[in-house]
Amino acid sequence: MFAYIVRRLWQMLPTMLGVVLLVFILFNWVGGDPAYILAGKMANAQSIANIRHQLGVDQPYYVQLWIFIKQIVMFDFGQSWATGEAVSSIVTTRLGPSLTVLVPLTVLETALGIALALAIAFVRGSLTDRAVMVACTVGMSVSILVYIIVFQYGLAYKLGLFPVQGWGDSFWINLLRFAPLPILIGLAVSVAPTLRLFRSFVLDEVGQDYVRTARAKGLSERRVMWVHVLRNAAIPIITYVMSNLPALLIGAFLLERFFGIPGIGREVILAVERSDFPVIKAITIYVAAATMLVNLLTDLLYQAVDPRVQLT
Repeated sequence: MFAYIVRRLWQMLPTMLGVVLLVFILFNWVGGDPAYILAGKMANAQSIANIRHQLGVDQPYYVQLWIFIKQIVMFDFGQSWATGEAVSSIVTTRLGPSLTVLVPLTVLETALGIALALAIAFVRGSLTDRAVMVACTVGMSVSILVYIIVFQYGLAYKLGLFPVQGWGDSFWINLLRFAPLPILIGLAVSVAPTLRLFRSFVLDEVGQDYVRTARAKGLSERRVMWVHVLRNAAIPIITYVMSNLPALLIGAFLLERFFGIPGIGREVILAVERSDFPVIKAITIYVAAATMLVNLLTDLLYQAVDPRVQLT
């Protein structure tokens, strides 16, 4: 196990280097000259030259690349061009609010999806099964913006069950007061596609020979579904859940934007609007690294769920 982890971490280095080169090329050759963005429309040539010198973009490309690599190794991407705040501080302070919403959302979505998928598998092919699938299709066709507007208006504004917007300094206040409504909206949006996908995973296992053998031995349907079927369906479920984790940090920007949550997704959108390259580059690198680490964790979970999986 230890040798496998070390080997996988070593194999990540070429991939990470490729990501670094791609980001460097995109922001230096395709992204345009940042000095013109910072100087403004009325700047003269001298001001632009001074800004280029301060940013170091007047140096050869290999020097700029080496500076970029040192920034990644030292976890120091300088300061935000828009606010002057340290990029490392932006990432660390915005990560907490995002995780406060996304971790409970992921746990509830996964647990609810598995429970409903197994429940539907008990009545597969019935009218209830078809009605649930139709409801899922309808739910998936509705935009997340509609969910946000309806839930904010109905549950927050009219009924006063939740605050419409806001975020505080206390973790527990944020989790118990400000996060429940975004989590509820996230569940309403994600439960339909998750249920459809998990249902297909479960039904693929239901038709296998080992299920018929378990039933022939006299095992109850409940034990067959919750022990044998669920354990074998766990592999694709883990793949789906873990592969979505890094993207969730960026993909939840609508929830963060509408509810005033100072998270990573909202910060990315603001950075793009301001052409704040240091913030965008830092978050891109961090998300890439998180994706590779999550893939490693996924492989380890495979073996934990099914000892027959060999890590080579």
